[in-house]
Amino acid sequence: QVQLVESGGGLVQPGGSLRLSCAASGFTLDYYEIGWFRQAPGKEREGVSCIQNSIGSTYYADSVEGRFTISQDNAKNTVYLQMNSLKPEDTAVYYCAADRHCYVDGNMNDGMDYWGKGTLVTVSS
Repeated sequence: QVQLVESGGGLVQPGGSLRLSCAASGFTLDYYEIGWFRQAPGKEREGVSCIQNSIGSTYYADSVEGRFTISQDNAKNTVYLQMNSLKPEDTAVYYCAADRHCYVDGNMNDGMDYWGKGTLVTVSS
């Protein structure tokens, strides 16, 4: 059974850091690409970052470029999202998702095959 489980969310002050984890089971990341998405209250879901490990490529939304870093540990079948210099506007539920292609035609693939249930990140003083 394919499963993605996010963890690492929580409450953090502006300027702080969090590291999200996305643990995959039921399939190997060798053949899938992982994307991180987020949805803030009252807003549409947006793509944040994705990693195309087979070609050594990563993508970041402009809003997080230079602050977030995506990485992958194949031995643990886990993808991480290191989030630094967090801002209140980063507050959202963060989801990881898996698909053969996470980045298509210049955009993150919002129709990914598998999705986790999300983890809440709240940035507030």
